[in-house]
Amino acid sequence: MSDESAASNPFLERGELSSRAIAAGATIGILALIFAVGLVFPDSIAGTLTDILTSEGTLSSALRLSVPIALAALGGIFAEKSGVINIGLEGLLIISAFTAIFVTDVTGGVWVGFLGGVTASVLLSLLFAVVVIEFRADQIIAGLAVWLIALGLAPFASQVIYGSSNSPSVSTPGSITVPLLSEIPFFGALFDASPTVYLMFAAVALSWYVLNRTTFGRWLRASGENPKALDTAGVNVSRIRYAAVLLSGVLAGMGGAALSLDLGQFTGNGPTMVNGKGFIAIVAYLFGNYNPVGAFFSTLLFAGLDAMQTVLQLQGIGLPRQLIRIIPFVMVIVVLAFVGRTRIPEAAGEHYDTGDDNR
Repeated sequence: MSDESAASNPFLERGELSSRAIAAGATIGILALIFAVGLVFPDSIAGTLTDILTSEGTLSSALRLSVPIALAALGGIFAEKSGVINIGLEGLLIISAFTAIFVTDVTGGVWVGFLGGVTASVLLSLLFAVVVIEFRADQIIAGLAVWLIALGLAPFASQVIYGSSNSPSVSTPGSITVPLLSEIPFFGALFDASPTVYLMFAAVALSWYVLNRTTFGRWLRASGENPKALDTAGVNVSRIRYAAVLLSGVLAGMGGAALSLDLGQFTGNGPTMVNGKGFIAIVAYLFGNYNPVGAFFSTLLFAGLDAMQTVLQLQGIGLPRQLIRIIPFVMVIVVLAFVGRTRIPEAAGEHYDTGDDNR
């Protein structure tokens, strides 16, 4: 079966939906089993897991950890829906995380620093867009170059400016607390969170609306599925792709700035404080089938596991910390195995020039 016929095969699409349903059902089943065993045996590991999973602190941490991944995933959706595969999301998170701290340190304004981080990400995205759209470079190689540039540049700049790959502490955005609602058990975490959490909620809703209810969203999908038809309709494909890549830079920049500013510091050691979140974002939007809402819930799953493993390390449940630490990354592999093949946009990764008849 060719890729084109596979892409239009309804049985394959049903299989993709079925695999996601199996993954979702398995997750719910595992959680239900943990809760059941935990209630019967509160002193067991399952009991400890139940306490952690039902803790308001776990939800609060999961929401905070979701922000950079979810926003980067939204950026990846816009770029890839237009036909440009942007695997440089990790690099965009890194450069925006550092720049946000630097600008905040210089100006003293947290939101000025936030805008600075977004600007840095957009500029790096523009460089990526010019290379892959104007000069028709391989998108995967260019994306890797974006990651490697940021991975080297941000810690180096921190070393030059601060004498260390880790920056000094700066002000943080604080939190927004809704009276009474913040006191609700467990769900109160939704009403006592950083402004960046609410920014994430707004970005998810707005992204869904733009992709599914606007003319730009229709053009974007057409650019990724059938750019020739879009060109024939009189819409400039290159402009749509430029806009999509720059929008991915805005969203990923918001994620990177939120990551560092919520902690009040940039950490540049090793893989930096971003530590693979950009790559997890790619898995999240693939698992969410390019749907902003689905990508958000996938992100929340990974972030929840990350929050859980942090607490488990402090609990001392008898498992080596090294094993506990890799729980989120193992789940990424399990999710990929369950999802199987995800149908990417038909023209993703392919170059297109206006008037190109070679497609």
